[in-house]
Amino acid sequence: MTFKVAIIGRPNVGKSTLFNRLVGRKLALVDDTPGVTRDRRVHAAKLYDLHFEVIDTAGFEDAAASTLPGRMRAQTEIAIREADLIFFTVDAKSGLMPDDKTFAEIVRKSGKPVVLVANKAEAKGAQGGMLEAWELGLGEPIPVSAEHGQGMPDLRDAVIGALGEARAFGEEEDGEDEEVVAGEVLIGEDIVDPDAEDVHWYDDTKPMRIAVVGRPNAGKSTLINALIGEERLLTGPEAGITRDSISVDWDWHGRRLKLFDTAGMRRKARIHEKLEVMSVQDGLRAIRFAEIVIIVLDATIPFEKQDLQIADLIVREGRAPVIAFNKWDLIDHPQELLAELREKTERLLPQVRGIQAVPVSAETGRGLDKLMDAVLRTHKVWNSRVSTGKLNRWLESILAHHPPPAVAGRRLKVKYVTQAKTRPPGFVVQCSRPDAMPQSYVRYLSNSLREAFDMPGVPIRIALRTSDNPFAGRAKKRS
Repeated sequence: MTFKVAIIGRPNVGKSTLFNRLVGRKLALVDDTPGVTRDRRVHAAKLYDLHFEVIDTAGFEDAAASTLPGRMRAQTEIAIREADLIFFTVDAKSGLMPDDKTFAEIVRKSGKPVVLVANKAEAKGAQGGMLEAWELGLGEPIPVSAEHGQGMPDLRDAVIGALGEARAFGEEEDGEDEEVVAGEVLIGEDIVDPDAEDVHWYDDTKPMRIAVVGRPNAGKSTLINALIGEERLLTGPEAGITRDSISVDWDWHGRRLKLFDTAGMRRKARIHEKLEVMSVQDGLRAIRFAEIVIIVLDATIPFEKQDLQIADLIVREGRAPVIAFNKWDLIDHPQELLAELREKTERLLPQVRGIQAVPVSAETGRGLDKLMDAVLRTHKVWNSRVSTGKLNRWLESILAHHPPPAVAGRRLKVKYVTQAKTRPPGFVVQCSRPDAMPQSYVRYLSNSLREAFDMPGVPIRIALRTSDNPFAGRAKKRS
């Protein structure tokens, strides 16, 4: 990207709406409630022929450093230092507030180029707020409506005027804009040649997407900060600090990763506010976009009902889960508790038998390397491929040892198996009557596959198919 823009202003002036307009997608949560945005979010943006990175920030508030608003303000000040250009945003509809003048002085002292954005300019009476904005001494206010997309050409011209043409039109980089694509019944990525014996199925040069999920106050943001080694995400003792799903790019031992921090997920019955509903929906989108999902459990109160529901959701979505037992530094008898937790993991999550579960302390940094090793192992298994020849040799031994049962006096026949998809591993089993096959036998095949081909801890999908009968539907004619 050619340059970086930070959107700054007091709460509820429309910073996140402007951010969404510039990136072309509704990434940041938007609500009438002031202070929705808390963490800073960075994304590629486009304004006609200008390509740059834009930073959405929390609303500037005058508060003590130890409070939540004070910690949010510290994150905004980091964004100002990182930016090449500042969009100082005011609300033209309500006019200037005392805080606008205070924060304009802070922005002026940063020495960065500033474009004064007068948002909500489509509202009745906004002209008065526009005239008041001149008092800030930041130059001519640019009237825009982030909600309706008005004023964007003037904003583009103001950016070029603030940075100069040479800086504004630097070399562009191609960014990846990946979308979540809804899968078929057997989800995952198609295998081109299932019969290939020599399969090089894992590419460790591709970036890996990891979502971090869990109940509120389990330590998700603290864990990501500990992994990347900086205070990138807002943390604190208050539950429910994170609202947006924030992505962070990271390099671990040469492997490119994208980490997604998500809002804490409470039980559905306890969610009443519209804002929390949107936060949880944003977290669910992050799960669908991810490859690996780290489920952060509070080791002092693990395996609540909501933890199991989150794990089940991840498995149903076909993502690869890894459990992190956080706050391990608070445990008095770690060896006894670890044995108990691993027994509970196997018993309560049979659908992902062998799931990797690692004790960690995000506060002290203990166990983080082991957690990342578990993530890489799980990712390789999630990409597993088995050739058709090996699968049918396995099937032959399975049928000899435990053939399918008889249903309505007729024994079911299993003829053939092949792997059709990866990420997660998906297999197609040819059998005589798919609708009559008991689920218990399908689970038996799944568990046997997991053990025979060393695929612990990931969802395994099995689709039952029958070959087409060319004579089906034809009545036998009497001679």
